[in-house]
Amino acid sequence: MKLWLQLFFTCALIWHTEAEFFTSIGQMTDLIYAEKDLVQSLKEYIRAEENKLSQIKSWAEKMDILTSKSTSDPEGYLAHPVNAYKLVKRLNTDWLELENLVLQDTTNGFIANLTIQRQFFPTEEDETGAAKALMRLQDTYKLDPETLSRGNLPGKSTLTVGDCFGMGKTAYNDGDYYHTVLWMEQALKQHDEGEDTAVSKVEILDYLSYAVFQFGDLHRAMELTRRLISLDSTHERAGSNLRYFEKLLEKEREEEEKEKSVNKTVTTTEAVVQSGAYERPLDYLPERDIYEALCRGEGVKMTPRRQKRLFCRYHDGNRNPHLLIAPFKEEDEWDSPHIVRYYDVMSDEEIEKIKQLAKPRLARATVRDPKTGVLTVASYRVSKSSWLEEDDDPVVAKVNQRMQQITGLTVKTAELLQVANYGMGGQYEPHFDFSRKDEPDAFKRLGTGNRVATFLNYMSDVEAGGATVFPDFGAAIWPKKGTAVFWYNLFRSGEGDYRTRHAACPVLVGCKWVSNKWFHERGNEFLRPCGRTEVD
Repeated sequence: MKLWLQLFFTCALIWHTEAEFFTSIGQMTDLIYAEKDLVQSLKEYIRAEENKLSQIKSWAEKMDILTSKSTSDPEGYLAHPVNAYKLVKRLNTDWLELENLVLQDTTNGFIANLTIQRQFFPTEEDETGAAKALMRLQDTYKLDPETLSRGNLPGKSTLTVGDCFGMGKTAYNDGDYYHTVLWMEQALKQHDEGEDTAVSKVEILDYLSYAVFQFGDLHRAMELTRRLISLDSTHERAGSNLRYFEKLLEKEREEEEKEKSVNKTVTTTEAVVQSGAYERPLDYLPERDIYEALCRGEGVKMTPRRQKRLFCRYHDGNRNPHLLIAPFKEEDEWDSPHIVRYYDVMSDEEIEKIKQLAKPRLARATVRDPKTGVLTVASYRVSKSSWLEEDDDPVVAKVNQRMQQITGLTVKTAELLQVANYGMGGQYEPHFDFSRKDEPDAFKRLGTGNRVATFLNYMSDVEAGGATVFPDFGAAIWPKKGTAVFWYNLFRSGEGDYRTRHAACPVLVGCKWVSNKWFHERGNEFLRPCGRTEVD
């Protein structure tokens, strides 16, 4: 109500100012005509204001419904990757468009408030990151743009033509023509189906035709460019591109004639156009296909023979006095290397307390530089983490002590409890927890030797995705709230077990919380004695 009153008085002030401007005393004989013009101008102003206010009101009502839904369960709402992307996109792009609309008026109160709030809004970099996260999910889980755009995931949430265009534009600006084609094609498809949007087909075709050309598909690039020109014959760049494409095609034909291989070349080109698909470029990760397949639950090498070697039992920590009465349920997840899961390691109350302590301290997760040993951010690790000390709260000390009792290793030389939250598309690509021979100084600053073992607590269930996978031997371990998995990174000889290279798969739907403890060599010399054997 206050906003409407503010708009009313602001409009009245504008009208008063403009009326004084037009009622020129020096033009007395023109006042009648001026008045008539003023009335006409006023009517046009009112119609324009009503149109603006109608648009603002419609936006406010839509946002009211949306924010009512999102604020009822913020974490659940953001657990869906499309919701997370659209939130970032709205705050970085859509609210800016609303700002431009309101700026046409003098609603200074709203603009001042928006300007103040804008300093806390996501940036262009954030929107780019969110878009790339959706593309990462798309690649890892083999989801076509149609699946994401139509909301065919748990917690249905759709993408508009503008959203798809924004995804394609982000990919284009990053030189990623593979995803540019996919998302511009989806934007064009929805546009052709009649979806209402401010994005024109000309804009979409402009990006799409050039991206297709980058794949060497000259025939399809020309086809798309001709379609663009049919919609806008004055488009200079399209006209120039078409002439360039025609010259290239003519040159190609001349070469075909010379080589007398017309059929072979034409057949290949036509096949590309007909399929309408282009291969995803190779990247820096050699085991990319294996890693992503495991994330989808494919290629897991759990044979019947191996399954027979896996058992469940009660674990008392080698008759640890604290666990004799209340042992933990232990389940074999893998035989070699031996990976076990423990149940009911953390209660719901402890998990919530740990999350409560960690949230204010969450920052971009880091990795240790193998050359310097200094922590730094990396593109292959996308999550936020914080480190908790025992002095922070008794529950931290309690959880640490419990991990010591279960493993039989000392926490005195272990690293602090690390808490990590994987949001939209959050992942940690294949990596080793221990330092290799070519990076001997990775943990030198700690002075506690190498990481001998990893204890990983799952503090949430994940609706889809988020598995811990081991590409070397084809294992996939899925998060279960309150459970923990444990494995040794080093053989008893002190040599690293290179089979333990593992990854945290991107979270498709859900919100993944974990905490982990890395145990080090120092202090565990007698708790886990050295040996020559390379098998535990």
